[in-house]
Amino acid sequence: MRALAHPVRMALLELLSVAGTLTATQASEALGESPANCAFHLRTLAKYGFVAEAGGGKGRERPWRSVPLRIRVNNSQDDPKAEIAANSLAGAWRERWFERARQALGQGSATTDEWREARQATRSLKFLTPEELEELGEQVQQIFQRFAERIDPAERPKGSLPVELLFFGYPLTDLAALSEGAEDPSDQR
Repeated sequence: MRALAHPVRMALLELLSVAGTLTATQASEALGESPANCAFHLRTLAKYGFVAEAGGGKGRERPWRSVPLRIRVNNSQDDPKAEIAANSLAGAWRERWFERARQALGQGSATTDEWREARQATRSLKFLTPEELEELGEQVQQIFQRFAERIDPAERPKGSLPVELLFFGYPLTDLAALSEGAEDPSDQR
């Protein structure tokens, strides 16, 4: 968790997922950080297996690539300190996503008419069991996986842009008591 719990490292992982490979100098230009700082954070990410050297180059001109991983932060930890850290890390990632969503879906978004029309924002309320929610999440991941090969810039179709897809599924425990026939989640403890 420590490897991911830094804003520069979060940004580096996101940049590499779009660019494919980057040197510390290229990353520094994109992030407004020093090349030395980016190199330090890239080495830290490499130490924990999140990025790897892409081959070629020397020193700051050494290219890096992300290692294909699905990162999932488990908020339920046996150690209370680990649980606090996991919740903080998950919260930091969500805040990045929410802020980008606010900007991209807001009226000031700098996109073409075609991209403005293609943007998606929807909300749906369904009544599901925990097993059904898990199944729904797996099905959404399968749909996302159809486009996984495009992490490689050579596999991206002409005209494609990075599109962030967010999926959240969570029980509305504060409204559960209003639902006919629903069990009160607090009774399940």
